[in-house]
Amino acid sequence: MYEAVSSRRSVRAFSDAPVPRETLERVLRAAARAPSSGNLQPWHVFVVAGEPLAELKRHATTRALAGDPGDEREYPMYPADLASPYLDRFAIAASQRYEALGVERGDPERPTKIAALNSAAFGAPVVLFCYVDRAMGPGQWADVGMFLQTVMLLLRAEGLHSCPQVMWTMYRNTVRDAVGAADGLVLVCGVSVGYELAGAPSVRTGRADLTETVSFVGR
Repeated sequence: MYEAVSSRRSVRAFSDAPVPRETLERVLRAAARAPSSGNLQPWHVFVVAGEPLAELKRHATTRALAGDPGDEREYPMYPADLASPYLDRFAIAASQRYEALGVERGDPERPTKIAALNSAAFGAPVVLFCYVDRAMGPGQWADVGMFLQTVMLLLRAEGLHSCPQVMWTMYRNTVRDAVGAADGLVLVCGVSVGYELAGAPSVRTGRADLTETVSFVGR
């Protein structure tokens, strides 16, 4: 388990090697054991691959390249008043990961290039679109987060990588039309899944020191 945690990272360059459906079923079935307050299990996942995913990528990429600002947000990606130290961590990580993909910070076309890379799911052959019932509250959103983390760790145990992408919420209507999600569901994120592209540049973002995020009381 420690190996799965330490090797998990958001991969942004996937090969087109197919991911067996039985592997995905095994992972998602096991991940259903993730903690869920009251056993509500509030997540709903659409697994998209093959031609349906290719078509969805085409529609989303067309929107991205056209500079489409996206659909009305159902929840903010980040707080509007994000401050230090969170803003510092965000800025450093964003710079590192996209420079590794050849998108320099000073490039005037940087936002469009980043949106296009994301809308292509970084070449992943599978994307898991995770929804939550609109009636659910913060506690159930936390359940969804624990479920997705469990999914991503199990994917590592299967030799696969992933990349959670909140970006897909920008094109939530396009995703909804592709998967047939009911109006009562809110798109939380997409998770790109596949095998890492051999030789692709990668970066592992740092983490805050334990003393910045953990306080021991009574020991």
